[in-house]
Amino acid sequence: MDIRPIHTTADYKATLKEISNLMASDPDLGTPEGDRLDVLVTLVQAYEAKHFPMSTPDPVEAIKFRMDQNGLSVSDLEPMIGKSNRVYEVLNRKRPLTLAMIRRLHQNLGIPAHVLIAETVIR
Repeated sequence: MDIRPIHTTADYKATLKEISNLMASDPDLGTPEGDRLDVLVTLVQAYEAKHFPMSTPDPVEAIKFRMDQNGLSVSDLEPMIGKSNRVYEVLNRKRPLTLAMIRRLHQNLGIPAHVLIAETVIR
C-alpha cells in the first residue's frame, strides 16, 4: 500500500479523487481497497482539520439551525426558553441565554453545551 502524506492542495485534490473512486466501488472492510479507503479518509480528515479549521457556531445560529432541521417553531422552544416574547428576544439577540435555558436546550434539542455557552453578540 503506497500511501503518502498530504502536503499540498494538489495532493489533497488527488486524494479526494481517489477516495471518490474507491467509494464508488464500495469495498468491504478488511480488504486491501477498504483499508486503503480508511487510511486515505483519515489523512484527508487530518489535512482538513489543519488547513480548514471550523470555528464553534454562534449559539443563536445553532438554535435556528436545529429549529430548521427539526421543523420547530417558536412555540416549540417555549418550554426551554420561556414565553414567546422571551424566545424572540433570544433569537433576535436582545437577551442572552441563561444557564437554565442552556441546560434545557442541550437536553431537549441535543445542541452541544459548549456551543450554547459561547459568547453571543447582544444587539
